[in-house]
Amino acid sequence: MQPTESPSSALTMPRPDARVIVTGSEGGLGRALVNALCASGAAVCGVDRPASGAAVEADLTKPDHCALAVERAAHRLGGIDAVVGAAGVVDTVHRAATFPAASFRADLDANLSSQFFVAQAAYEHLRASPAASIVMVSSLAGLDGLVGQVSYAAAKAGIVGVVRSLAAEWVGDGIRVNGVAPGLFATPKVMGLPDATRDRILRAVPMARLASLDEVVGPILYLLSRAASYVTGQILRIDGGAGLGVHGLHR
Repeated sequence: MQPTESPSSALTMPRPDARVIVTGSEGGLGRALVNALCASGAAVCGVDRPASGAAVEADLTKPDHCALAVERAAHRLGGIDAVVGAAGVVDTVHRAATFPAASFRADLDANLSSQFFVAQAAYEHLRASPAASIVMVSSLAGLDGLVGQVSYAAAKAGIVGVVRSLAAEWVGDGIRVNGVAPGLFATPKVMGLPDATRDRILRAVPMARLASLDEVVGPILYLLSRAASYVTGQILRIDGGAGLGVHGLHR
């Protein structure tokens, strides 16, 4: 006999008939999101860069490409109930004093502008949905800063502003907008870092380990779910306690 899902657990998952766009669908987090959403019964359309193998391919740094990608995804899905913005790059590492202007602008386009233009393109479709939701992936870098990656940190901080602004502006249209700010989590790229680099970063994490992909996917699914129907304009830290004042006077 197959186990049945309890009513309470069903509330913490996206609606089984949800139609969801996932940008960055071919990356580590994006693929995990697509798999989890499909397993929940949602209809999913992945969007990613050209030649990525995604269902819809587009250069999301360009507003007109974002608009075309969203329309193609909406056509495939028969509408849009949710957008998860997981697209982005984290490749540029450079000291701020000599950071190249072209690289700075390119990182803002890839990590920030793309999120806004996809949401903007999806607005009319979301407004027609009875349970519309957007979740954008920010980063602890956008909240706490990141040495050597000022462009990435600036873009991820910008996502916080976009989330808060869209949530305030679109609440009357029935569109919830939230974000997540993960710390270091187990994507193939992170797992490929030198052990010494990972260990140095994890010294600032009280839980002393990476987040698994499931531990990032789960909070995103919650924010898309009916259990979060009264939640909008929030940025959920997924950080293993990073930033907590664990070094007190007590011994």
